[in-house]
Amino acid sequence: MKYWKKYSKEQLIKRIDEALASTIDFQNSKHLGYPVSKLDENVFNTSGAFLNDSPLLKSFIANPNNIGCHTLGKSEPAFKGSQELEKEVVKVLAEDIFKAKENEYDGYIATGGTEANIQALWIYRNLYKKEYNATLDEMVILSTKDTHYSVNKGSNLLSVDNIQIPVDFNSREILVDELDAIVADLIAKGKKYFMVISNMATTMFGSVDNPDTYAKILNKHKVTFKIHVDGAFGGFIYPISNKNSTINFQNPNVSSITIDAHKMLQAPYGTGVFLCRKGLIENVLTKEAQYVDGMDLTIVGSRSGANAIAVWMILFSYGYYGWFEKINTLLLRTEWFCKQLDDLNIEYFRDPFMNIVTLKSEYVPSKLAQKFGLVPQTHEGNNNWYKVIMMDHVEIDDLLKFVEELKSIN
Repeated sequence: MKYWKKYSKEQLIKRIDEALASTIDFQNSKHLGYPVSKLDENVFNTSGAFLNDSPLLKSFIANPNNIGCHTLGKSEPAFKGSQELEKEVVKVLAEDIFKAKENEYDGYIATGGTEANIQALWIYRNLYKKEYNATLDEMVILSTKDTHYSVNKGSNLLSVDNIQIPVDFNSREILVDELDAIVADLIAKGKKYFMVISNMATTMFGSVDNPDTYAKILNKHKVTFKIHVDGAFGGFIYPISNKNSTINFQNPNVSSITIDAHKMLQAPYGTGVFLCRKGLIENVLTKEAQYVDGMDLTIVGSRSGANAIAVWMILFSYGYYGWFEKINTLLLRTEWFCKQLDDLNIEYFRDPFMNIVTLKSEYVPSKLAQKFGLVPQTHEGNNNWYKVIMMDHVEIDDLLKFVEELKSIN
């Protein structure tokens, strides 16, 4: 890890204070043209000694706007400090975790995985229109039945068809022959340009798709395609736990990646990350945003600089080795839980590098699932699965209580 270091608390506070000092001070500087200000002090407590040790609270009070994409072109100079910290976050994620070459990527802190997934689809739709003069009827999105519902949102918003690929019920792996047949049928119906959403840990199962599976079939049929990896849940764990993973920017089939900081990283909600290779994000430049100093290439426009600072704080509080230890603690808990299920002959799905265990519902009474807060695959109709996720708040003692009740009924 070249850039992902661990800082002391004092170093963290100093860097954030320096960043905020480079951000417009609405208390003492009267910038007449900005449609923004610090938090309203008539409503919020914006002063006090407690802020000295609360850099994130100071960031929210300062209220920096990280509008734009700071890995490309100019940015609003009034919020330079928080933007620089965002660029450091993107650098760590792109280069250290997802193995991009130096400065061969773009990215920004999004509001979450949903926005980041739609951002990718938006980019590829516009790319196909600009470079190939493609029509919407000639484009199609491919995703599995386990893929996050944000892809359906993107399909609806962009008016591009989304076709779901079936997966094996037990292994959750893509059915390759089905994928092959579906692609052939789509081509026969006039589809020429494909956008793929490949999962790095699905929301329900933690299952991981191999993007090369899609690439092999699409190359066989000689069609144009781009692959986006939805690592909203797995992005902060799978590349760390699976050192042999090829789901990164060293893989030529991967063009863009989503990560969610408000899941594994425990950042405030409304904090995701979008990463892509250089030369792609320009396809969504909003030229009409001429009052913005720099280019607006994001769906949402204005973004919370404080959320970007939160991600920076978490990453550099741990460093790579601290994060590695945390992930491995969660994986040890996961393995312990799976051993208990094995002893009870309870069937479940688990990717060996993930902290999600999904139990077949036939082994878990609904009342027990509700008591322990397990998440069902569906709240409507027949439910086949219940999900357990090992997060910081899920300790062995909590799992043991659930296991003991399972023993009493199985």
